[in-house]
Amino acid sequence: MNKKSWIIFAIIVVAIVGGMVYISTQNRLNISDINNDQLNTAISAESRNGNIADHEIGSKDAKVTIIEYADYQCPGCGTAAPKAEALAKKYKDHVRLIFRNFPIASSHPNARAAAAVAEAAGLQGKFWEMNELLYANQDAWKNANTTERDNIFKSYAEQLKLNIDQYKTDIASNKVKNKIDFDMALGRKHGVAATPTFYINGKNTEMDSSGSIESSVKEALKKAGVEVKD
Repeated sequence: MNKKSWIIFAIIVVAIVGGMVYISTQNRLNISDINNDQLNTAISAESRNGNIADHEIGSKDAKVTIIEYADYQCPGCGTAAPKAEALAKKYKDHVRLIFRNFPIASSHPNARAAAAVAEAAGLQGKFWEMNELLYANQDAWKNANTTERDNIFKSYAEQLKLNIDQYKTDIASNKVKNKIDFDMALGRKHGVAATPTFYINGKNTEMDSSGSIESSVKEALKKAGVEVKD
């Protein structure tokens, strides 16, 4: 290859790489306006999250807020998430649990599809019911191929008496895609690198050996002046 050919080749490579960087930048979700305080409380419906607000359990006036980032195919999430939900119900007057999706597709290929199923159920008022079904039956679908997985998920939608036509439309919709992308962007900004990840009143919190965060929740409640029985 002569000098002129090398120059042309270099120009082409630079153009391709520059184009890829530009496209990547254009597709990146901009959440620079969301500050740390907002990361640690419920985020309302808006265009970037497909007009789907954070899913939550508990009092909006709670003194303790738990932010949960989870992947439906993650075994640790399968253990920890139901326990976190039970805690939110147990201390419902004082604790608020906020769920956000963080599917890690590189290691859990069915996780994002499961997240879409939960969000689609949420559009029909059954998010937490589907959340529970997905975790309780994780072994049934985690290694399934696409056809098997979709049939299993459809059976859960039928079990919850969802409108199946609407469910099928929603799982493939931009609305649901945007919600999952938005949650993941929040997680990255929050510093999430693995699942499950919990923040209690803004503090990254470790689970105990059983996968529970109850001791940390009790500590936060006591710190907030709420009387808690040991």
